[in-house]
Amino acid sequence: MQSFAYKVKSELCRQPVSRQCCARAEAYGVLQFCNTFTAAEVRIITENPEFAARLPRLFQRAFSLKFDSLPDGTRDKLIFRITQRHKLARIVDLLGYDPSLVLHVNFGLLEDDCCRTAFVRGAFLAGGSVTDPEKRYHLELATSHTQASREVSALLTEMGFLPHSVRRSGSSVIYFKQSEHIEDLLTTIGAPAAAMDIMTAKVDKEIRNGANRAMNCDMANVNKTVDAALEQIAGIRRLESSGRLAQMPEKLRQAARLRLDNPEMSLQQLAERSDPPVSKSCMNHRMRKLMEEANDVHE
Repeated sequence: MQSFAYKVKSELCRQPVSRQCCARAEAYGVLQFCNTFTAAEVRIITENPEFAARLPRLFQRAFSLKFDSLPDGTRDKLIFRITQRHKLARIVDLLGYDPSLVLHVNFGLLEDDCCRTAFVRGAFLAGGSVTDPEKRYHLELATSHTQASREVSALLTEMGFLPHSVRRSGSSVIYFKQSEHIEDLLTTIGAPAAAMDIMTAKVDKEIRNGANRAMNCDMANVNKTVDAALEQIAGIRRLESSGRLAQMPEKLRQAARLRLDNPEMSLQQLAERSDPPVSKSCMNHRMRKLMEEANDVHE
């Protein structure tokens, strides 16, 4: 069964590779968050065939070059590599780098909103994951490039998002835990259907939680009614045994009989069964009077 993250990346891959500036920005995001990006090698590993199909078109549009080797498609992990020096030099040159500074973000390439969006999309495709919203809300971007991660976090903040950062197992991780932020980010980078799935899951959870709360509240009320009824019955039995019940006014004797005959009923139901019917507060008053008399017997 496909994971939610797989579905998100597949949706993102349906975005067209059109403007060269955006293609270059997206490829840039891929490089910053892929498995290896150095002056000596580019290595991108993915298990998503749609991302694998997008990569050659993306790099051709962005850098006018092909990967040195393409995966044969017979394995779960699909590996793309570039090690030829002239290709690596072209990438570094087009991204505006000195080779010793490849782990920084060149914000000059990301001045336009469309390019920023494309960059984040590429970062997510290469190093992102998102948890099934039925379980919890969590989206993250992980890279081994610490400085790049800090700068991408600053970029996301400028774009209006509120990222958190943490170091985990040698990687720098940018993450979001609030469903609204995840929905907004996915919608922005081109996965509105996935964002809608999160909204739907959230509504379903709220409905289920509301139903559970209502059921728990009902059960608590039932338990409270049962406990009160048992206490009232015990008190009425004491009044019967002592002979004091027979000496009480007819209204109280009637309330006592109703309770003994209907131990499962609420005060409101007993009030409606009374002859003539009375209000709940009236029945409550009668029961309270019976319990006061019963407590005197108990003492």
